[in-house]
Amino acid sequence: MSKVTFSPLNDWGIFPAYRPCIIAGPCSAETYAGLLETATALPEGAVLRAGAWKPRTRPDSFEGAGTEALDWMVRVREKTGRRIATEVASAAHVRACLEREVDILWIGARTTTNPFLVQEIADALKGYPEQIVLVKNPVSPEVELWDGAIERLMGAGLRKIGAVSRGFSVGAGSAYRNTPMWQVPIELRRRHREMAFFCDPSHIAGDRKYIAEISQKALNLGYDGLMIETHCNPDEALSDSSQQITPDRLREIIASIKTRNTGDGAPDITLEALRTRVDELDETLIKTLAERFRTTDKIGIRKSELNLTSLQMGRWSEVLSRAVKTGAEEGLGEEFITRIFSLIHEESVASQDKLR
Repeated sequence: MSKVTFSPLNDWGIFPAYRPCIIAGPCSAETYAGLLETATALPEGAVLRAGAWKPRTRPDSFEGAGTEALDWMVRVREKTGRRIATEVASAAHVRACLEREVDILWIGARTTTNPFLVQEIADALKGYPEQIVLVKNPVSPEVELWDGAIERLMGAGLRKIGAVSRGFSVGAGSAYRNTPMWQVPIELRRRHREMAFFCDPSHIAGDRKYIAEISQKALNLGYDGLMIETHCNPDEALSDSSQQITPDRLREIIASIKTRNTGDGAPDITLEALRTRVDELDETLIKTLAERFRTTDKIGIRKSELNLTSLQMGRWSEVLSRAVKTGAEEGLGEEFITRIFSLIHEESVASQDKLR
């Protein structure tokens, strides 16, 4: 559990009382007219997001309109009444946003990866305790790096802080642009249960066809809101066109997804009974693992006496093959069993090496 106190989402004065909270708009603020058109078409209560500065990989890519884009957003807010949000990556960005009273700032994945930049941003925000700041996860799946960025903002006196999971760059193996690795944000939520959590399906997906399913998954996990890139003409967008959707499609997705009870109300007897059973099984599982490791340590000692290597591929292949077969009989997938047993085997070999 977190030792710090975050301001509850309902006290931010930004979103309606219902879930999910929606932050939507183009990847980049390209023109005032385009921004106004999109903002006007967004669902009621949605906050308008748009990038003023875009951290692009290639210098010849569109890198945003800068402070001019902020001025467009302010004009749109004045005309439509929508709150506005944009990304900051430096103290200069923060100062420009504070001058224009931008409602929500967010720190992008590349910036979260750099503690020096996060500290620079935190220092620039000192004296503005009411400013709302969202922190996207770092590019790599490092919960400590993500948590550290949040701690730096807390150290600057901020309390209206939220986390945004946008997936991780871990190479091939996923249909998505960035692998969700839900266990990482789940761990951060375990540490900070009172903090607001958002999901960015657009950056996880990389392709608009996956946005609805990712949004539903996030709500199944109890997320408070969604940050979805929305553009009136997505195919003509100057950045990340393939992952943006139209305002009409956004409305369809919001209408189709189901919100879930987070479980903060009165306990359900059946649910509590099942959870108690899971707790019992977890305890048995841990004790069984501990006994297994004690046994493999004895095997390691005997291997040392016989001058055998800790790793014996033939034996490991037999163990894994048998585990996969048994897992299949019990309805467990091969990939899951392989991942679990690989971790167990790695730990066993490392433990045996220490005994030599």
